[in-house]
Amino acid sequence: MNNMQQIMARAQKLQAKVNEAQKRLEKEEVTGTAGAGSVSLVLSLKGELKSITLDKDVVNQDEKEILEDLILVAFKDAKAKADEKYNTGLKEATAGLNIPGF
Repeated sequence: MNNMQQIMARAQKLQAKVNEAQKRLEKEEVTGTAGAGSVSLVLSLKGELKSITLDKDVVNQDEKEILEDLILVAFKDAKAKADEKYNTGLKEATAGLNIPGF
């Protein structure tokens, strides 16, 4: 029975460590860019769009579709970075263990 208590204690410590890592990672942000930096987006690591910045030279009504495409590319860039950083942070918190739900 003592073995089971040790396992439960380790599981609780791991859960606390994972919760702490999730809270820390949720506060971090990444920036995605497109068009040589003329469009940039800031996302949380959970994928929440925080801001969009457009260079003044990019906004031209004749090129609206290009601008929309640049924004989409910048968003995808930031989202991919956020996903990678978030997953890496969780792997570090769980010491590489593959735990369902984390």
